[in-house]
Amino acid sequence: MIKQRLKLLIFGTVQGVGFRPFIYRLATELNLTGWVYNSSSGVSIEVEGESKILKEFLSRIQTEKPPRSHIQSIKTTYLDYIGYTTFDIHHSVSGEKNAIIPADLATCPDCLRDIFDLQNRRYGYPFTNCTNCGPRYTIIETLPYDRPQTTMKEFSMCSECRQEYENPHDRRFHAQPNACPCCGPQLALWDKQGNSIAIQDSALKIAVNSIKEGKIIAVKGLGGFHLMTDGSNPDAIRQLRQRKVRPQKPFALMYPSLELIKHHCQVSPLEEELLTSPESPIVLLKRRSDCINLWESIAPNNPYWGVMLPYTPLHHLLLLNLKFPLVATSGNISDESICIDEGEVIERLGHIADVFLVHNRPILRPVDDSVVRVMAGREIVFRRARGYTPFPIILELESKRQNTEVEHSPPSISLLATGSQLKNTVAILRGNQVFISQHVGDLSKCQALSAFYQAIDSLKRLYDFEPEIIACDAHPDYFSSQFAQSQGFPVVKVQHHYAHVLSCIAENGITAPVLGVAWDGTGYGEDGTIWGGEFLLITDNSYQRVAHFRPFKLPGGHRAVKEPRRIALGILYEVFGSFDGLEIFPSFKDFSNQELKLIQQMLSHNLNAPLTSSVGRLFDGVASILGICQQTSFEGQGAMDLEYRAINYKTDKIYPYEILGDDFPLIVDWQLIIKGILDDLLVHSSIEEISSKFQNTLVEIIIEISQIISEKKVILTGGCFQNKYLTEQAISRLNQEQLIPVWHRKVPPNDGGIALGQIIAGIRRTLNQ
Repeated sequence: MIKQRLKLLIFGTVQGVGFRPFIYRLATELNLTGWVYNSSSGVSIEVEGESKILKEFLSRIQTEKPPRSHIQSIKTTYLDYIGYTTFDIHHSVSGEKNAIIPADLATCPDCLRDIFDLQNRRYGYPFTNCTNCGPRYTIIETLPYDRPQTTMKEFSMCSECRQEYENPHDRRFHAQPNACPCCGPQLALWDKQGNSIAIQDSALKIAVNSIKEGKIIAVKGLGGFHLMTDGSNPDAIRQLRQRKVRPQKPFALMYPSLELIKHHCQVSPLEEELLTSPESPIVLLKRRSDCINLWESIAPNNPYWGVMLPYTPLHHLLLLNLKFPLVATSGNISDESICIDEGEVIERLGHIADVFLVHNRPILRPVDDSVVRVMAGREIVFRRARGYTPFPIILELESKRQNTEVEHSPPSISLLATGSQLKNTVAILRGNQVFISQHVGDLSKCQALSAFYQAIDSLKRLYDFEPEIIACDAHPDYFSSQFAQSQGFPVVKVQHHYAHVLSCIAENGITAPVLGVAWDGTGYGEDGTIWGGEFLLITDNSYQRVAHFRPFKLPGGHRAVKEPRRIALGILYEVFGSFDGLEIFPSFKDFSNQELKLIQQMLSHNLNAPLTSSVGRLFDGVASILGICQQTSFEGQGAMDLEYRAINYKTDKIYPYEILGDDFPLIVDWQLIIKGILDDLLVHSSIEEISSKFQNTLVEIIIEISQIISEKKVILTGGCFQNKYLTEQAISRLNQEQLIPVWHRKVPPNDGGIALGQIIAGIRRTLNQ
């Protein structure tokens, strides 16, 4: 039998997930010779043997690969036989950097057994990991993924750890964060002045007792600090709210077990799968009806809780003997980036936490918990961070024009996208891969701004990346846009809602034409007004605003966003031209006569009263008119209240509305909707019924515009489609009408997905130059 040599280049998530030992074991089992090593692009392999065995080797790579690996492609080349005598694992080789860095992974079952086994040398060790779990993205400095290029380089392995690390048959073979109590990172407990109270096991025990006593502890975890306290202690939660200045926004809960979660919440099979997955995100779960008044301070007026399970050994050890969940909220001031460094934690969180559970494994970049919700039978990521970042979105860069065999491939370009102002992420384009950063936050905050710079520098350093073009939001006042303009590269300014739609197109791998329904709170429009209720027809190389909601004024501008009652007054003034006779409605309740007079002057004279077509603001205004949210303490509060009022109410009723105009853009006139709501209030219809009818009406508007435009593929994107009721109703009705709904999954529908859309806009601009 003739022997051959097979060369393979494997691209994808194949570093830090046990791929080389898998290849070694497979090759030696099949008596093949050759070598394997990590490169900056992926994994390189050469094997020699009989042709039949080589084919089996190639087939089994794809069917038996490690569970956390992901193969994008395999490039194969057959070469002349040269007579290797052994199969070896070689040292990593540098080169062009486009390998996929694995995300941080939740503790695997094998490592859990280690830390709870009294006979195991890692019993109770809070930094236990292997090639199937542990820190990855939060500790890597550059590619290829090797220990000297991680924050673990300062920890020299003991002889036992070194033996594991060098044994291809051990699951800790080349597990870069590999460590044990003798040679690895250690815990310490600090007081509010940064003085050490205890170390190692004693630090953990005192921290657990502090939680039982109702204290707030700052815990350094995988991608930053959590602020944690007893989730069953209303006084402790109230104290945390006061200190963090977070009066109403829901807190996340970390439960000790899945069984306890099921006791408190409704958990579908998919939700259970998400909770126990290696990504281990926060999952939004509906509380059980018999727990509706349990611990109301966790999520005021909210039937959903953000719930997760422990995902590091430290978390498992903290919750081991607890019979209640812990509040586990980001260690930051609201909208800032999460704190990652014990050197700054006292300054940033010293006024919030009572004690600090820290460790000496450096965190290279802040990575918050991801947030996921199940809608229409699949997960949608609301905050893309730990477990999901930096896994790339793979683009189909070749497009075939209809009725032609010519393929159009864009030139190879290096694109940086700077994202939006709120829920910022940044992204880079390398080849056909878009690497999106972790959630950064609100760029008006100093700490988030620092994280923004760090996220860009991090992606550039990891991939030896230097942009040729920068894409940014069209809003001239966004810091992300100003940064793009200051860098000296060609800039592509991308309209906000166009980016939303392109993001969903790219994630789902579909082609134009499509009708994009982009609804959110704020986006800079081409006419200089605030858009947010948009219907965009996307073609191969452009877009057209084919419809939008009737604009109305926001008295006080940005202040109105914080005070939905002002938005309500702007809406009512748009309908009636004055406030006469409307004072009976809840929106007017807390205004003085002088304030009402001033607001009416703003509206009548166009003074600090910008126009908006935003559906997000329409939600806020209706919430105020119904008396359920007059002032907000967090983004989307009024809209969330409306969603929750409708979630259990069943009705097909809608309000009347009009579609105005003969040419594009058509105008969705909501005046009759508002009048219908006021009529229902006067006859004391329930808020649940009114909320359901209002959202049903929005869905019917989508259907009618889609039918007028005659485009079957309908994109649902923007922050409004975080609303489960609205999204599921829209998907259902589109399917009923034989239309094709397209919505998000792994890329957020909110502004966390904007950077991806900006990348696509940059590619489209380059293609059409």
